[in-house]
Amino acid sequence: MTIRIALPLLAMIALSACNRPVPPAPDTPPEPQATELRDAIQTPINRAKAVSDTLQQSADARAADADRVSGDTPPPSP
Repeated sequence: MTIRIALPLLAMIALSACNRPVPPAPDTPPEPQATELRDAIQTPINRAKAVSDTLQQSADARAADADRVSGDTPPPSP
């Protein structure tokens, strides 16, 4: 009776040891995950930063034009 229990148990233990996953090679970096989601989030942020830079340049140009027209010149920056 103990052989009927021990033999299948031993076989299951032996078979479970055969399916160990192969570890990745240490020289290769892991593959990036969720890049599409990250790109979908970063695209509007990058557009907003570009628009902000454009608006700042436009405001600086208008201020320089206004100073030039009015005759006021700002002190030179260091």
